Amino acid sequence: MPLKNYGVLKCQAVDRQMGEGPSPHYQVLVTDDKNNKYRIAINVKSKQSPSELLYFVDENFSHPITKELEELDFGFNVLPSKPGGVALDYIRGNLFDPTQMKPLPYNVPGPDNDLNELLELYIGRAIASPEAVLYPFGERWGPEAGVKDKYFGFLPGNGIHDIHFNQGSVGQFQKDNGVWQDGGLLIHYPARNQWVGIFLAFQSQSFHTDDKTGNRIDDITPIAATAAVRIIAALVNPAGDDVGKETVTLINTSPDQVDLSGWAIADRLKRKQPLSGTINPGEALKVPLDQDGIQLDNNGGIITLLDRQGIKVDGVSYTKGDSRKQGWTIVF
Repeated sequence: MPLKNYGVLKCQAVDRQMGEGPSPHYQVLVTDDKNNKYRIAINVKSKQSPSELLYFVDENFSHPITKELEELDFGFNVLPSKPGGVALDYIRGNLFDPTQMKPLPYNVPGPDNDLNELLELYIGRAIASPEAVLYPFGERWGPEAGVKDKYFGFLPGNGIHDIHFNQGSVGQFQKDNGVWQDGGLLIHYPARNQWVGIFLAFQSQSFHTDDKTGNRIDDITPIAATAAVRIIAALVNPAGDDVGKETVTLINTSPDQVDLSGWAIADRLKRKQPLSGTINPGEALKVPLDQDGIQLDNNGGIITLLDRQGIKVDGVSYTKGDSRKQGWTIVF
């Protein structure tokens, strides 16, 4: 079954400890605006082989969820696991390109060459900056009445874990699979309007998962082989009334003609518009959006391209700032 108490903790970093031992986690002591203490436990090594986690860091993370995150109260916020909110889904939320994730061991002799040290870099900066706000996503535990935190000693024990991809697992961890419940860590520096995104996954997990269960799907074509058609632009905020004037532009990067029959474009709420016809090699195709179909919100959104199996081929996101100029096309 999915995670039991999924959400995001809005907080500030106070202290940390490097991950070590048989099941190492990088531990972070954080507080909310009422000085309630929590511990963030971040996996740095997998129990399943291969042991190195996959990671991706975006130092200029831009996505429509950031505006909504700023509006949240400090402390733990329960999130519904569904599209349209701020819940994370590495596949369906168009947060980043998962093919950019690379494996990294948790503890290697020498400076700046393992996952412990990578987290130390970003958490250390957050601790040194009084304005920095952390947004770890995952499953909450506690409060544990009368139980001291075993790393930082505060009462009651309280925190958040599963700060990683939470679907596509098999074996003993399949029970935690679910959609729109992925973990991750975002760090916001308000004074310079910078967001840093840190995303982690296990190499044993699959990035092809069922839309309802989050369980892995193995009998499909890998993403790399189906990414010949890409989303390159969108007219989100046309001049005048938006209805019937929004467009999404696709390009076929392959040397072969691609039949789009059964394909679809989806918006942030996963409403779909069917595609048809073909797109020739190297050509672009502007797709007018039906007025009763998907909607591209001027306040920010995501656009996803699905093949005839319903598998994501490409995905992009845009913010309110990207769409503020009426009549201008956003280029991705």
